[in-house]
Amino acid sequence: MTAAAPPRERGPAIPDPAPAPRGARRGSARRPGQLGWLFSVPALIIGLLFTVGPLIIIVMFSFMSRPAQGGGVIYDFTLDPYVSFLFQTDFVGNTTFDPRYLTVFGDSLWQALVTTIVCLVLSFPLALWMATRTEKLQNFLVLIVTIPFWTNLLVRTYAWMLILNDNGIINNASKALGFGKLEMLYTPFASQLGLIYTFLPFMVLPIYSALAGFDFRLAEAAYDLGAKKMTVLRRVILPIATPGIISGVLLVFMPAFGSYVQPVLLGGGKVLLIGNLIASQFGDARNWPFGAALSVIILIMLMIALMAIALYSRKSGRKVEIAL
Repeated sequence: MTAAAPPRERGPAIPDPAPAPRGARRGSARRPGQLGWLFSVPALIIGLLFTVGPLIIIVMFSFMSRPAQGGGVIYDFTLDPYVSFLFQTDFVGNTTFDPRYLTVFGDSLWQALVTTIVCLVLSFPLALWMATRTEKLQNFLVLIVTIPFWTNLLVRTYAWMLILNDNGIINNASKALGFGKLEMLYTPFASQLGLIYTFLPFMVLPIYSALAGFDFRLAEAAYDLGAKKMTVLRRVILPIATPGIISGVLLVFMPAFGSYVQPVLLGGGKVLLIGNLIASQFGDARNWPFGAALSVIILIMLMIALMAIALYSRKSGRKVEIAL
């Protein structure tokens, strides 16, 4: 006969979970400090009214007709605002290709492209140097970079007008050195300089944010293994900084493309960019549908850029955030 197995020791009894309250659904339990979706309704309403609402109005206006006199729109659907971007119809009714607005777009693209390239060339070494400093010094350098945001853009632009005018610091130094007076204010150069100054922090901060968490001991290890400086920069550091570079390029290129203040104040109105053209359509020309159509075209370009960045992020596996 086999001996009976000894009885197993039982652990402490586990109490049954408390019954869920009547009417509660599965997955509806909130974590401590979590609020319900009803608390977000006011913010959603404000966002829809002041963000999505104006965009919808602009898109609707771009398909409306222009009144015979004065500003505003007539609620008759038409594609004339978009057709007039590329074609012009004379009094007889003949339609011909008109490249004037394409030229404005080309000038805007060129200034935005130059601004982006110069900001990238200046920002990458600065952001890399900032990321290799001590934590205390990094915080101080970030503070220095963000100081321009504390002052209104108009004030900073007027300061550049004082620097670049005939009696400014640069011209006084040029005269003292015997080079004579330099014509800088109210020129394309002044407008370009104002754009670079304005959007430089928008390139520095994303690149620095991408490099700040990088362990630079990996770069030292690459040096120890015999890699050259350019190889380390290209194979180790640049891939880490790529998301920040892409974010900075978009944050600089699109605002610079539609910029208004710098071409007007520093360029003296001699530099006609897309931002000035849109403002003139809503102001002097009182052609609201065409101004809205130009705004929609810029919006479409921005959406294409965002879609391209999302596609790159998905294929490369690198998370790209459009944020400072």
